[in-house]
Amino acid sequence: MGLITKLRDTEPFNLLPEEVVERINQAVTIQKYPARTHIFNQHDPPTGYLYIVKQGEVEIVALSPGGVEMVVDRRKEGAFCGGTPVFTNEEYTAGARTVSDAECYLIPQELLTEAAKSYPQISQYFTRRIHSQIRNLYSEIVREQTDHYQARMEAYPFQKRLVEIMSSPVKTCPPTTTAQQIGRLMLKASVGSVLVVEEGKLIGIITEKDLVAKVIAPDQVNNHTAIARDLMTPNPHCLAADNYMYEAMAYLEGHQTKHLPILSGDRVVGIVTLRDLLRYRSQKTMLMIAKIKEASSIAELKKIHAEIVKIAKILLTEARSTVDTMEILSYIHHSILRRGYELILAAMEKEGQTPPDIRHCFIIMGSGGRKEMLLGPDQDNGFIYENFPDEQRAEVDAFFIPFAERLVNAYAEIGYPRCNGKVMANNSLWRGTLSEWRNRITDWINTPEPQKVRYSTIFFDFMPLVGDPSLCRGLTDIVQQQIRRFPLFLYHMMELDFKHKVPLGLLGRFIMDKEVKGKISTKQTGSIFIVDCIRMFMLQKQAEATTTFERLDQLVKLNVFNIDTAEHIKAAYEAFTYLRLRNEIALVEGGQKPSHYLDPYALSKDEQELLKEAFRVASKLQVSTKRHFNVG
Repeated sequence: MGLITKLRDTEPFNLLPEEVVERINQAVTIQKYPARTHIFNQHDPPTGYLYIVKQGEVEIVALSPGGVEMVVDRRKEGAFCGGTPVFTNEEYTAGARTVSDAECYLIPQELLTEAAKSYPQISQYFTRRIHSQIRNLYSEIVREQTDHYQARMEAYPFQKRLVEIMSSPVKTCPPTTTAQQIGRLMLKASVGSVLVVEEGKLIGIITEKDLVAKVIAPDQVNNHTAIARDLMTPNPHCLAADNYMYEAMAYLEGHQTKHLPILSGDRVVGIVTLRDLLRYRSQKTMLMIAKIKEASSIAELKKIHAEIVKIAKILLTEARSTVDTMEILSYIHHSILRRGYELILAAMEKEGQTPPDIRHCFIIMGSGGRKEMLLGPDQDNGFIYENFPDEQRAEVDAFFIPFAERLVNAYAEIGYPRCNGKVMANNSLWRGTLSEWRNRITDWINTPEPQKVRYSTIFFDFMPLVGDPSLCRGLTDIVQQQIRRFPLFLYHMMELDFKHKVPLGLLGRFIMDKEVKGKISTKQTGSIFIVDCIRMFMLQKQAEATTTFERLDQLVKLNVFNIDTAEHIKAAYEAFTYLRLRNEIALVEGGQKPSHYLDPYALSKDEQELLKEAFRVASKLQVSTKRHFNVG
């Protein structure tokens, strides 16, 4: 795809006349950069160009005042780099470094500034993104956290992406390479594996173990004639370059393999081995994942759960997106919940109680289902069963009723409070066959009483944790079918939501909560509005995504929101999450339970303004959602 095509499809250039786009296209130059090359550095003076990634990937890196370089963003094909100085002539606020070999289009600064005189939307687009009050949050975090250098260095490996630790370039060979040539290649390069590539695509992997098992050990094999295609393990397990280390560790352990090719798209960019990852096993954060898998009692899981606050504090010092932090914390919570399930199941089976021979799935809902858990998530869980004969009901209940009760009690002992609304598997309302779930959901949607609507707002964010995930797919189909039949239900969901407003008065002062004196909720009067409104649009569009950010990205693709609006909502959601998580950490370290209530006047003036701006974004989203769904 050429630059002119990209510009026609990309804001703000898609708003320009054809002759202006053509003039830009004629003036552009193309520059190639080897892997790990700095295109420009933080604090460098302007180079005089706007960069658009033509091929490859560029990471945005920033230096903390302590001198630690951190990856804060990634730009892929079609994305901009270096937009800040084009219209401000200020130095670069962050650096840009290539991940792999890359090419960029370079658009001259003077051409853009000249075009902006007639079409100011160009400069407005970039300056609006630059000067967003909410987006300044993370530079402030970095400055505030410089005293935690040691903690940051401890956490960093846990949150490193694979692109930051992988070996590159990778040793590869075509499928016709002989075993002898492969052996020599491994010996010369001191590597334990070679990737088999055909027409630029990965088709297999050959390890030292493969050579021993398939060439050296068998008597009948000739190592001069045996070729890579015969020796390789086809379709090897792979991960993308932007996956995290903790994901790779779990992935390697889950698939019982030691070599993990790393891809960018369908192109091999590196390899990570179990040995690479084990270098970091001494880190507390990596040890936690291993300890969860090895835990042999609920008491052990309780101790591990109490350590999550330390991980959260470490992650918060890194100045990365709080969305990434939520995902990592959710991964830890999910691992604990899954291990707790396994322990209770094993205990029951040891007592001679075995599950009936039916497909079933244990689901989690709410923030757990969105992978947006912080320090104090309560329990929102349930069971889905396949449709089974009525005569099997007694057998199913005989196992799952006591199992659910013991499971909920175990989770409470570990540190997950019981849901006040009893949205838990030990409540018969949250267990059932697909047919029973269909009837239940139909009743909620057809008779949208306030309590049923509240149930749905928790339930609609469900995901499988243990068991047969295809049952979850069936449940999703039921929800979408019922929403299509009764779209007025979305009106009732919004009607319930609009009974609550953001806690800001006419003069911009905070309105304190009536029940929790001297506090406001960053969740109930803030982030929940964003979560609920975005969910509404997703249900209406019959679209699917897990996290709130992923849902916003989907809604941009569906033209529900433009990119600027989506980014503004994301920034507000990050602000709510950051302030809430920091408050939860302080409460837990002070011996209290984590809470989404905080005293806004205990924040700095800048943080108060940040919180107010986030509330304003949430309020505007409420208004636009109300207008869209015609809530009176």
